[in-house]
Amino acid sequence: MAFVSLPLSLFLRLGADIEFYDAAGIGIAAGIFAGIALVIFWSMHLYRGVWRYASLNDLSAITRAVTFVIMIFVPLMFMLNRLEWMPRSTLFINWFVLIALLGGPRFIYRRFKDGRQGRASQKSVSRQVPVLLVGAGDASEMFIRALHRNPLAAYHVVGMVDEKGGRVGRNIQGVHVLGTIEDIPAIIDGLSQGNKRPQRVIVTKNDLKSDAMRGLVDMADELGFSLARLPLLTDFQSSQDDSTDIKPIAIEDVLGRAQHVLDRASMQALVKDRRVLVTGAGGTIGSELTRQLASFGPAHLTLLDASEYALYSIDLEVRESWPELDRRTIIADVRNADRMSRILAKETPELVFHAAALKHVPIVEADPAEGVLTNIMGTRVVADCCRAANVAAMVLISTDKAVNPTSVMGATKRIAETYCQALDIAESVRREQSGTGTRFITVRFGNVLGSTGSVVPLFQRQLRAGGPLTVTHPDMKRYFMTVREAVELVLEATVLGTRDSRQPGKIYVLDMGEPVRILDLARQMILLSGRRPDIDIKIEITGPRPGEKLFEEILHDSEPPEPTEFAGIKLAAPRTTDLLPLIDVIDQMSDAARRGADDRIISLIHRHVPEFQPEAGGPIRAVAS
Repeated sequence: MAFVSLPLSLFLRLGADIEFYDAAGIGIAAGIFAGIALVIFWSMHLYRGVWRYASLNDLSAITRAVTFVIMIFVPLMFMLNRLEWMPRSTLFINWFVLIALLGGPRFIYRRFKDGRQGRASQKSVSRQVPVLLVGAGDASEMFIRALHRNPLAAYHVVGMVDEKGGRVGRNIQGVHVLGTIEDIPAIIDGLSQGNKRPQRVIVTKNDLKSDAMRGLVDMADELGFSLARLPLLTDFQSSQDDSTDIKPIAIEDVLGRAQHVLDRASMQALVKDRRVLVTGAGGTIGSELTRQLASFGPAHLTLLDASEYALYSIDLEVRESWPELDRRTIIADVRNADRMSRILAKETPELVFHAAALKHVPIVEADPAEGVLTNIMGTRVVADCCRAANVAAMVLISTDKAVNPTSVMGATKRIAETYCQALDIAESVRREQSGTGTRFITVRFGNVLGSTGSVVPLFQRQLRAGGPLTVTHPDMKRYFMTVREAVELVLEATVLGTRDSRQPGKIYVLDMGEPVRILDLARQMILLSGRRPDIDIKIEITGPRPGEKLFEEILHDSEPPEPTEFAGIKLAAPRTTDLLPLIDVIDQMSDAARRGADDRIISLIHRHVPEFQPEAGGPIRAVAS
């Protein structure tokens, strides 16, 4: 480049008149110039730069090196021939030309590499988590640039906000600065209309003022996005062994959509200053339900669970976070009718949330009697006790596996739904006649991210072990929601159910968007952990387990959904059964369960749940006549 630059500069200066110059003399001068450049470039380490990462530092080094070359070349040539044959302006032209010849290829190469990886990243944007950055500075620019370089990046930046507002309307690395921190609600609303609603807001500015940070936390709670802070590049972690921990995975990032935001004011109005009881209070749903109920200021909160440790854990958390809350913890089995009757008579709750259940499909499939006794009889016991104690409302927490069930667990939850629906219809007559009666509200939702026994904790454990991640079938899909969404759905459905009792027996469901393919979920979690699917972490297909089906459904064909006043909640029309025949069926199933007559249980399930198809979810179980 140095050899070519001198005759090229002379041509730019002279044009066609260069033909009158001695070509041999120009060649000698160019050779001397190149020799000087070789020495200077080598001594200034210009050859050590990596073109892939060419930057302003490289351009600055090139400028200094070219300046030194010309400063040495001019006096040397002046001593040889006094530069009589070369126009003086050629040297100034050569300064620019040589910088362009040295810097141009570097930056063109970097642009090519960035562009190619950027296009690859755009192709994978559908599986990336959309994020909004707080801070329009160096950290945001580095974060965006790193994402552009990585075609397997787990995040996609949809915009930035500036703390002071001085850069609003500008862009960094092609990402626009959309407004200030105060504009975030309007920005998220605008991005939502373009199907770009961020699932996460990342704070890249490390010296963000405390009041601004508190405002972000309040917005995250109100708008339903997760909040994170970009770590400093100077933050180090020491390790005492050869293993390296994977990056922690935020559960919200694998949801594949923005979280629903429901009316928390109406939830607080429902709970405040009322007596509330939660069964299964130590479970995933029950514990989150307990936290949210405690935050709404109930007059008294009763926590009930059959697990001593689970009950201890949630009670400790409530005691530390809400020390003034009047509460009681009770260890009890919901299948014990006498015990439950005494508890409700003493606690006198106005609201009962029934979260106690056996939910793990293969385990219940192996022991159907336990599933019947807990999911059906336990629900019946709690419901009957609520009716006898004149509780204002009981909420049954159900599952999408109750729709066209292929497992015993799903079928038992469907029968539990049916019983609560039948009771609600029966109580509606009582309400019309006497003005009193219990509302029985059924809430149905899909898989809860991070709940015990679900796929996400399994994948997390397999990731920590270095893989492989096990997927039962490449086409298996599931509806997913966060535990916060699940609990807010329960509370909001209770609000709706207690407001309008004119249509008894309805089932409330959450609009969870499109189902997520489990294979895609596995790949997403590998990416979020900082690894590469099928390269760093393998994925194995193991085959469906007993009772599993490929596609979950949130609604039955005979349950046409109706809209509610909350966009995220739908109301399913009931498929009801008369109460007295249903009681007889449940009595027969309970008797068979106590005797351990599994075949008799399956026969009764087939009779009462005609859509039950165990062959669609695993090995076919023999059906007794």
